Amino acid sequence: MGRIRRLSDELINQIAAGEVVERPASVVKELAENAVDAGATTVRVLLSEGGLSAIAVIDDGHGMSREDAILSLERHATSKLRDKDGLFQIRTKGFRGEAIPSIASVSRFTMITSEADALVATKISIEGGGAPVVEDAPPPGGTRIDVVDLFFNVPARRKFLKRESTELTHCEEALTRLALAHPEVGFFLEHGGRLLISSPATPQRPRERIAALLGSEVEPHLLEIDERRLGVHVHGFIASPEFTLPTARGLYTFVNRRYVRDRGVNSAVQRSFQDSLPPGRQPVCAIFIDVDPESVDVNVHPQKLEVRFSDPRTTQDALAAAVSRALKAAPWRQDPSMPVGDALNAHYAQAVDRFLSRANELSGLPFDPQAPPSVMDQPMRASFGTARPGINEAPPPGYFSQLKYLGELGKRFWVCEGPGGSLVVLDPRAVRERIVLDSLRARFREGALREAPQTLFRATLTTPDAKAILAAQDRLAGWGVEVEAFGGETLALTRVPPELEATEVASWLPLVAAAPDDDAALSELAFAAGAAPLRAVTHDEIRKLLAQLDDADFSARARRAAVVVSDVPLLDLEAQADRG
Repeated sequence: MGRIRRLSDELINQIAAGEVVERPASVVKELAENAVDAGATTVRVLLSEGGLSAIAVIDDGHGMSREDAILSLERHATSKLRDKDGLFQIRTKGFRGEAIPSIASVSRFTMITSEADALVATKISIEGGGAPVVEDAPPPGGTRIDVVDLFFNVPARRKFLKRESTELTHCEEALTRLALAHPEVGFFLEHGGRLLISSPATPQRPRERIAALLGSEVEPHLLEIDERRLGVHVHGFIASPEFTLPTARGLYTFVNRRYVRDRGVNSAVQRSFQDSLPPGRQPVCAIFIDVDPESVDVNVHPQKLEVRFSDPRTTQDALAAAVSRALKAAPWRQDPSMPVGDALNAHYAQAVDRFLSRANELSGLPFDPQAPPSVMDQPMRASFGTARPGINEAPPPGYFSQLKYLGELGKRFWVCEGPGGSLVVLDPRAVRERIVLDSLRARFREGALREAPQTLFRATLTTPDAKAILAAQDRLAGWGVEVEAFGGETLALTRVPPELEATEVASWLPLVAAAPDDDAALSELAFAAGAAPLRAVTHDEIRKLLAQLDDADFSARARRAAVVVSDVPLLDLEAQADRG
């Protein structure tokens, strides 16, 4: 008896579904893309339990006749590709004809569709890839597809899905990518009756679409880019280096309005920003690359996330030129609020030099903030925020707001002019720690750390302390840290306070889990946030941070106690200089 057999159509569809449908977000992506290809002006997505129990995608596109609707349920049946030559001229989102049959094979699937002039719509129901049931229905004015109990008949695959909040985040991201590419289409996402994305069509105002999807705070920082060369058109928006993220999740690149994750494209963007961003920060952008469809192959990845250019060098050069030109022409380059670490203007540079020379005269030694007072010819004042009992345990009211920022010392400290002309040196890590600690304490008291919304942050950690950390799972959640078992000694972190997204998790998670009380845990979190790589900040941002310090509770326990590492009165400096 032969050993090789033909697989059943049902099993073939379930195997194919593994390539097309990984999670609820895959369903949202495929069906919303079909809606756009169908000429929809509005796409509405309804989710229950993060898409785990139900997904509905409703559009006002041109719909399908009964014959086409039935045919769409067969693998490799599509209206978007006619012959092999068309494979190299793809202008639509989909073209393989796999999405609908693959989704129907792993869910309880219902489709209602009708063409514009139809008096009766077609309703098709399929359960787990079984035989379709075809009925009449009232015309919906487009197409509505309901996907219920995804992977109900493939339990091995369903168990790999994440918690509801995680799957919801992926669904939001899938719709965000499509909405960025198509400002002429309105996109709406509801979850459990709550509207999460509401983005009406803005064909003439793509800037508004970006702000609606990526956050209104990015809008003032957006710089338009536009470059044409040798059949390549690069356009869109980048955020100035003053607005960055700790991860590359804000880097959106599109080829012929298809979202892609191309290494060459992303690398060209990051190289253009490399002289403007501090270590550990990533740019935010929505960049569109338009090329002749014949010069790009989109059929190289199951989910069409990767592409292959016939001339990648020209594309990358055009992209780099567009970004670089926008950065060089940006107002922030000439603005007095330019990031510290860039060339300071002459006034500030001279002021810093004056104060540093006086400080050297005072001590006769290189500046060392950790040195004991005895090394100084003239003892320094006790630092505000230090733990010395009874001596300046908190600054005078309004002290920090009165500081005038002058410049940066050794890429490590901030040099300021204080009230009455004193020389004040601040530790920016301690500044950040104190502000974060104050914010964490306030949010903890309100219960906001536990209830904070999910972000795209994800991290794994392998540690011998995994068991002890999992034992503190509920306490960690109260401090805004969500952790799950990931097998063996590996943990998965699905949420941390936003201030800690750029930190090394291994350096603080065991300490926080072992903290004896809430104050100690929040102190460890704030310390870790302060230790994160320092990004370039503007003079205006520093002034805002100093104002926040005036409102901080300095009686709270902080590991970096010395916010001010030196405060030398001008009279002391002048007296020392006169004696010399």
